[in-house]
Amino acid sequence: MPRQRLVPRVREQQLVQVRPRFGPDLVHGATFYHRSTLQSVAKAPVLPRGFELPLKQRLPRIGSIDQVAVEQRAAELAKRSIKKESKVWALELAIRCCDLTTLEGQDTPGKVAALCSKAIRPDPGDPNVPSVAAVCVYPNLVPVAKERLAGSGVKVASVATYFPSGQAPLDVKVRDVEDAVALGADEIDMVIDRGAFLSGRDAKVFDEIVQVKHACGDAHLKVILEVAELGTYDNVRRASLLAMAAGGDFIKTSTGKLPGAATLPVQLVMLEAIRDVYEETGRKVGMKPAGGIRTSKNAIQYLVQVHETLGPDWLTPDLYRIGASSLVNDILMQLRTQKLGAYQSKDYFTND
Repeated sequence: MPRQRLVPRVREQQLVQVRPRFGPDLVHGATFYHRSTLQSVAKAPVLPRGFELPLKQRLPRIGSIDQVAVEQRAAELAKRSIKKESKVWALELAIRCCDLTTLEGQDTPGKVAALCSKAIRPDPGDPNVPSVAAVCVYPNLVPVAKERLAGSGVKVASVATYFPSGQAPLDVKVRDVEDAVALGADEIDMVIDRGAFLSGRDAKVFDEIVQVKHACGDAHLKVILEVAELGTYDNVRRASLLAMAAGGDFIKTSTGKLPGAATLPVQLVMLEAIRDVYEETGRKVGMKPAGGIRTSKNAIQYLVQVHETLGPDWLTPDLYRIGASSLVNDILMQLRTQKLGAYQSKDYFTND
């Protein structure tokens, strides 16, 4: 059976023409969207003043990031420490915000089932330790996770859109998302086309996110920027604004497949973009750093930065996630140390 068209054949009155105000510089002069597609992103934030398609380096509201200032601010916030009860609270919050993830070619139903058990009860010896936010897997393993997590409150997230490269035709990406949602995914982690973004085809990137958001239906959409390939803080900010404008519910740093993924300065740039959109539109967009966050100390540094930049409203799994594989065990070790007053060995915790 041939694949369904991205926009079904419809009467002309069902289509809406969107014509950006820039003329000859446009990749395509006018784009037609199905009305239901536009309705699905109607609640997305409007772009900040001066931010239009195609994007321009000279636009003042996009601006240019002061690298020295960002890195200095990130370093200052990283020095802040919390103790005793506040530290236990922060560690438990980090657990609640974790997306336990397995995205390997050797993933099996058994491995995913074990990961789901850990997601529900991270520390079998301490029932007071909260469950994580979600389990993130490949689409074909979504049914396994869905069955194991039923009734637990832990969400099932699936990567899609030809993860991790994002190099595929749009119809393939959209079908990938539709399949993952049909299999039961509560959340979709998509990757942007970095090649298109870096070559200046911002309208193409925007259009793809809009189409993917429509394909998500009720599932939440996290937009992965893959910051290690973007090169500059300016590009990170521009990609963040673009993803939010196109309807992303979260912006996410990385696939976790490249070195130099999540860093504190990069998160700060993204958090400030989220803050700017919130101040201008009133819409709260979530944040997810992923890749390279391996210790409880590091996780707390990321949480402190969120609190200082966006405030306590963002300290919830609904608006903040941490992509984690090995992080959870280190947090569990620190929690036991804080509660029992003695160092705990990693041998007490499962590796899954």
